[in-house]
Amino acid sequence: MEALLKRISKCNECLAHLPLGTNPILTAHPKSKIIIIGQAPGLAVHKSSIPWDDKSGDTLREWLQLTKTDFYNPEKVALLPMGFCYPGRGKSGDLPPRKECAPLWHDKVLNLIENATLIVLIGKYAQDYYLGKSAKRTLTDTVRKYEEYLPKYLVLPHPSPRNNIWKAKNRWFEHEVIPEVQQIVKNLQF
Repeated sequence: MEALLKRISKCNECLAHLPLGTNPILTAHPKSKIIIIGQAPGLAVHKSSIPWDDKSGDTLREWLQLTKTDFYNPEKVALLPMGFCYPGRGKSGDLPPRKECAPLWHDKVLNLIENATLIVLIGKYAQDYYLGKSAKRTLTDTVRKYEEYLPKYLVLPHPSPRNNIWKAKNRWFEHEVIPEVQQIVKNLQF
């Protein structure tokens, strides 16, 4: 795994498309129990080089009821975005993750993780990529039917503050899904 992560750290496949250059941000270990697959690093994460080192990460850790110590222990949690580098800013937020990363690197990383018990798919990009045709038409429908994807996958919306409107419109998520999510993670007993 260490050799692969070093290769990824030197990847420049998308360099021409990245306004701030390459800075692949991910963590993984052969013993990772949970794999969290998100979108792409935001600007704050690009600057710190620490995955989920922003308000989205705070919310995600709260949803999962994981301490920072557990969350950032790669033997417990692998953090694997769909795009490893900050994609730049668009009109209404960050650009989508670059499409090159997942097909180029994900299988190589996942094949070295021996006994992961849960893959958390955050947001529509990860859900569409990994669920394929079993993903519902909308992210809301996919998250509402989260039980269909268990025990392998746990589907969540992105925890970004930009999704506060979605959370306000879908109060069932925090009342019904989050308690179940917390119980699932607690039952992993890692």
